[in-house]
Amino acid sequence: MMRVIGMMSGTSADGIDVALVRISGAPPAISAKFEAHHHAAFPARVRAAILRIANGGQTTAAEISQLNFLLGEEFARAATEACERWRVPLSKIGLIGSHGQTIYHQGTASKFLGVRAVASTLQIGEPSVIAERTGVPTIADFRPMDMAAGGQGAPLVPFVDYLLYGDAKLGRVALNIGGIANVTVIPAGAQAGQVFAFDTGPGNMIVDALVEAATRGIAKFDRDARIAFRGHTIPGLFARLMREPYLREKPPKTAGREQFGSAYADALIAWGKKRRAKPADLVRTATVFTSLSIADAFHRFIFRRAKIDELIVAGGGAKNPLMMAQLAAALPGVEIVPASEFGIPPEAKEAFAFAVLAYEAYHGRENNLPSATGAKHPAVMGKLVRGGRATAIVPASNPARSGGSGHERW
Repeated sequence: MMRVIGMMSGTSADGIDVALVRISGAPPAISAKFEAHHHAAFPARVRAAILRIANGGQTTAAEISQLNFLLGEEFARAATEACERWRVPLSKIGLIGSHGQTIYHQGTASKFLGVRAVASTLQIGEPSVIAERTGVPTIADFRPMDMAAGGQGAPLVPFVDYLLYGDAKLGRVALNIGGIANVTVIPAGAQAGQVFAFDTGPGNMIVDALVEAATRGIAKFDRDARIAFRGHTIPGLFARLMREPYLREKPPKTAGREQFGSAYADALIAWGKKRRAKPADLVRTATVFTSLSIADAFHRFIFRRAKIDELIVAGGGAKNPLMMAQLAAALPGVEIVPASEFGIPPEAKEAFAFAVLAYEAYHGRENNLPSATGAKHPAVMGKLVRGGRATAIVPASNPARSGGSGHERW
């Protein structure tokens, strides 16, 4: 048995979620028990820098380097604060799994410098700093290995969804509504190769940006959909949003700020100002768009491949009553179940997942799901930092395989 800390900062960059997980065994009989959750907010200037860079703002190599190490300190602080709050000594933690903070992700290859087509991803939050400050072996940098193996480096949580939610009789979809919304489809009685996953499109990202603009930064998100409930859906705008080309792209596919970041939100805000639309109407329209773009993915890509009985919802969007009501209305016959009913708070789900992914990597076991990411083969994702040295983990079971892998809009 090992106690593992998982840490995650998502596309909203509102801070670091820390999960404590007690793990033992190995798939398919792995036991992963959630114990505790802690959230550590980023200082305002740090969050602003992350969002500016992630949205393609001007930066330098020096700034990215400095931010990488600064975020390493922030992740280490979050782990330390969490253990103090839980009254669990760091000496009792066997492993830390840190996703880091994504500042760039391009899952599909494109020609670069006229040399060759490449795909790439970059998560920062230096794991050497985390390991040094906490004294705990740390695994980070998960996505590159899957991409080296021909995958999109996302989504990664489906590996854990399959372990948690696979059922002999029930077809299930695990939905996480973070900055981006993503689904893991687990047909009844599915083997790992039958599971598929993809990003449906925006989650809270557009709504959060509109709320920040409407409140001049006072509010970071629409708590309990209070602003959206004061507004009305703008039919013409909603129809245009639902014609977003990404929604028609076939899986596997990934999305991020490159598609739905500040440029997208700024164009929407400019559209509203030009037509004197009320901010609450824009927020409601974006909220409904988020929900119904998820439902659209079900009708386009999921129902034709599997019978779905349950939708298990996690992420910040799970607390938005308007989003949940829209999903329920658009998906009749599918029972919506909060992830908390499986013992994991929705806000802790992704941090929990990276604890499990780190545990598997630590033991040299393949921890991606090629049917979800599009990788050519399974691989061991993550790099281990221990004793000040970072090395790619090579699985003991198959070292040969893993040695080279382990808007103007409107």
